[in-house]
Amino acid sequence: MTTLAPALPQLRIGPHTVRPPVVLAPMAGITNAPFRTLCREFSGGKGLFVSEMITTRALVERNEKTMQLIHFDASETPRSIQLYGVDPVTVGKAVRMIVDENLADHIDLNFGCPVPKVTRKGGGSALPYKRPLLRAILREAVSGAGDLPVTIKMRKGIDDDHLTFLDAGRIAVEEGVTAVALHGRTTAQHYGGTADWDAIARLKEHVPEIPVLGNGDIWCADDALRMMRETGCDGVVVGRGCLGRPWLFADLVSAMEGRAERHAPTLREVADVMVRHATLLGEWIGDEARGVIDFRKHVAWYLKGFAVGSEMRKKLAVTSSLEELGGQLHELDPDQPWPDGADGPRGRTSGNNRVVLPDGWLKDPYDCAGVSADAELDTSGG
Repeated sequence: MTTLAPALPQLRIGPHTVRPPVVLAPMAGITNAPFRTLCREFSGGKGLFVSEMITTRALVERNEKTMQLIHFDASETPRSIQLYGVDPVTVGKAVRMIVDENLADHIDLNFGCPVPKVTRKGGGSALPYKRPLLRAILREAVSGAGDLPVTIKMRKGIDDDHLTFLDAGRIAVEEGVTAVALHGRTTAQHYGGTADWDAIARLKEHVPEIPVLGNGDIWCADDALRMMRETGCDGVVVGRGCLGRPWLFADLVSAMEGRAERHAPTLREVADVMVRHATLLGEWIGDEARGVIDFRKHVAWYLKGFAVGSEMRKKLAVTSSLEELGGQLHELDPDQPWPDGADGPRGRTSGNNRVVLPDGWLKDPYDCAGVSADAELDTSGG
């Protein structure tokens, strides 16, 4: 059943108005400039679209891959960049570099990534457990950002016995963070189980001074409306729900503006978007073949639920040119309607993982002696 939205308040991120209050979640290897372009086109330019994770060490050292990842299309405004860092000094340097060189208009800090290569360094969703370290990073970032708004994205905590989101939210307010986004899962859950929307409501009650954005299990536009209604959050952050489905942002805008129409594209329409996505990747990378190869990971998401066949899926998974991709898609039945159930969960669903942390990380939430600049990752993109 389609739900019509009431009048929604504007979301303010520093000087930037985000209306409707919809944000594309940073996703490693996904939310590069081409994918952001597609999502923004479908939304009519409405919303906020965040880059994939940029590590502060790699940015400060001007790593070649990182410098490409921070490229924004001329039409992107505001330019939104997500930073990952463990060392306050390095984070501060990266933020000041962004300001001095006018590289972005908004900075988001990653305290939500659950992958082992990040948490074993004490970063991502592991970091808020060390309250003084979190405070030091936020203080450096906010002071270095000047007029640029700084936001954070985080999880509930490391596991159900080590929840941190309320403390982290309060620290964020005290250090001048503009808004906080909460993924309603712990690190241990990764992407499994069901997101805890009650935690989002609790955070909103705990930090009424700043906007709170909700993230987790938004698979269709009506999920976003329901989250805002049930939690009182000020906006939504959408990640896995838009994989292979950038037109979800058109649905989100329509829903939040009180309109009933939703996208249910035929396979022909989906195929057209697939070719455009691969084309944009080739133009961004500067090599058509590499662009098509990078696009391969999106194929299964775009074709979820369609009658394609295992042999054709295998062929599409090894395409290396736009001509080949378009030719293979042309062999499919273009009039297939949007499949039942294709609006549901997609992307990673693993859960109950062992959390990889630095030795002794959980002994004392206030002891940060074991964290140093050596813990910084030197490559971007997750």
